[in-house]
Amino acid sequence: MDDYLTDKEQVEHLRQWWRENGWFLIGGVALGGLAIYGYGQYSSYRDRQSEDAAAMYATVKEESDRGATADAETRFAEMRSEFPDSAYTHQAAMLLASAEIVTAPDDAAEKLKFTMEKSDDPELAMVARLRLARVLAYRDRGPEALALLTVPEPGKFAGRIAEIKGDIHAARGETDAARTAYLEAMVAPGAELLDRGFLEMKLSDLPGATPTAEAAPVAGAPDVAVDPAEAPADAASSAPKPEEGE
Repeated sequence: MDDYLTDKEQVEHLRQWWRENGWFLIGGVALGGLAIYGYGQYSSYRDRQSEDAAAMYATVKEESDRGATADAETRFAEMRSEFPDSAYTHQAAMLLASAEIVTAPDDAAEKLKFTMEKSDDPELAMVARLRLARVLAYRDRGPEALALLTVPEPGKFAGRIAEIKGDIHAARGETDAARTAYLEAMVAPGAELLDRGFLEMKLSDLPGATPTAEAAPVAGAPDVAVDPAEAPADAASSAPKPEEGE
C-alpha cells in the first residue's frame, strides 16, 4: 500500500518511525562504540602490565645474579602484589626458589607452591610441583611429597614423577617401592628426558639389588637420555616460556 502514499505521507511515516525507534538506534551505535573503545583500552592496559612485569623480572634476575638477594626479594614481593597472575611473576618465583632450595628451603617451598597453584601454564605449574616435592622430601616430609606427586594425568612428566618417587622411597628405606618406581620411570611417558644411566645406578645401589639384572634394558625404554631439568628458570624477550622436566 506504500506505493499509493504521497511523498508527504511517506515522509510523515519516516518521521513517526524515527520518533518511535530513533533512540534505540542511537543507543545501539553508542554502545557499540563504547565497547570497541573499552576493548582497545583494556588491551593497551594488558600490554602495559606485561611490559612492566617483564621489566621487573629482568631486575629481579639481575639482582639475583649479582648476589643482591635482599633487593631481589623486595622486587619480587612488589611483583606478587602488582602482577600476581603474570607469567613473569611465576618465573621470578622459580628463579629465586632455585637459589633457596638449600639455604632457605621453607622460603623456596612457599614460592614453588605459589607458582604451582597460581600459574596458568600447566607445564610451569608441574615443574613447580616436582621441585616442591624435592624440597619437601629434603625436609623429611616424604609422605607429603609423595601425596603431591599423585597426579591423575602427568603426561610427559610421568617418568620424572616416578623417578622422584623412587628417590623418596629409597631415602625412607622402602627398597621394594623404590625399585618399582625406578623401573616404572624407565618405561613411562617422558622417559627419554631422564638420565637412564643414572637410573640404572640408583637401581644397582638399592640394598639387595642384582646389578646385572637390575641394570638390564627394560623393554620399551629409551636408550638416549637428556635431562634439561637443571636449567634455571628464565624469560624470553617477548614472553616467558615454561621449562621442560623437573
